[in-house]
Amino acid sequence: MTTTFEKLRAGDAIDGPAFAVSRESIRLFCDASLDYNPLHLDDEYMKGSFGKTNFGGIIMHGMNNFGLISRMITDWAYPAGAIHRRLETRWVKPVRPGDTIQPAGIIKAKQVTEKSRWVLIDVVVKNQTGEKVATGEALVEFPRDLFCQ
Repeated sequence: MTTTFEKLRAGDAIDGPAFAVSRESIRLFCDASLDYNPLHLDDEYMKGSFGKTNFGGIIMHGMNNFGLISRMITDWAYPAGAIHRRLETRWVKPVRPGDTIQPAGIIKAKQVTEKSRWVLIDVVVKNQTGEKVATGEALVEFPRDLFCQ
């Protein structure tokens, strides 16, 4: 559904696609990112403790959350002629094979400046039990004139 800047209100929701995490999806992200950290590939390595943390098995890349949020924002913004300008995230809880995660956003604020129009969005990724696995904030620009940037 395409929206316009004028129709948006604080509190409006944005839903992203669900993503089923598997060993294969984790391995594919390793290949795409060139990050072959044993946290994502080696169950034996992950049986150990990392300070106060024991993951008990491999975990998904945190940047995979970032990518899923980015897809949600872009899928929502691009049809409306808007541009995804910034995303800051924090990983809250590890994601494991077998989890299903889904991003969502809530419009926090709108602002009009001399040169453009901006939307600030609180974002969250939750797992299948509703636990937050990532949180953050995104900034989307609705340019006044796409040809005068």
